[in-house]
Amino acid sequence: MILIFLGPPGAGKGTQAQLLEKKSGFRQISTGDLLRAHRSNKTELGLEAQGYMDRGELVPDDLIIRMMERELDGVNDAILDGFPRTVAQATALDELLQRKGRSLPGAILFDVDDRVLMERLAGRLTHVASGRTYHTKFNPPRVAGHDDVTNDLLVQRDDDKEETVRKRLATYHDQTAPLVKFYDRSDASGMLPGNRLTTVNAFGEINAIAAQIAAAAGVHPGVCS
Repeated sequence: MILIFLGPPGAGKGTQAQLLEKKSGFRQISTGDLLRAHRSNKTELGLEAQGYMDRGELVPDDLIIRMMERELDGVNDAILDGFPRTVAQATALDELLQRKGRSLPGAILFDVDDRVLMERLAGRLTHVASGRTYHTKFNPPRVAGHDDVTNDLLVQRDDDKEETVRKRLATYHDQTAPLVKFYDRSDASGMLPGNRLTTVNAFGEINAIAAQIAAAAGVHPGVCS
């Protein structure tokens, strides 16, 4: 089974992917990690991607699909993180899997209110040297604005500033709405009940969210608790 995790930044997709990977044998595949690995290893595909990036161009869908094809070979159960981002990519992925004689993927939509995400993301503080993170409400440092270990000043990354977070969420909604429609259709693949999209309430306790995902994936809930 191949699962696609759709959801806004801060919705917990990475946490849930790691949990499912650890407990039930799924493999998390991130397009960002794929690109970095191919570029670092100077593979043919990596050098081709680097050429586009050096010219300030987007890596084309065809190249990403070729990377994904190699990564999926020999992998039975996978979680795709950060891909597809467009309907064109989703269509290309379906065509790839059909050529391989594999079932079409199912999609899990992480549903979280934007106000909750604003609170989660805009309250984050970071210790630059170590990468330790805090949250003004959910995980505050012992001394406001200072790292617990070194007492260094904490900073708010540009990505976590309220204006930036609002823009990231707006971009997500623009990009994802067509994908939700694409996967929210009845099909005969048998991947997920009724259609290829299952929505989970991503605001709550981690194991409760994991149980919803396990049910959608047909995995025994116990493996994600």
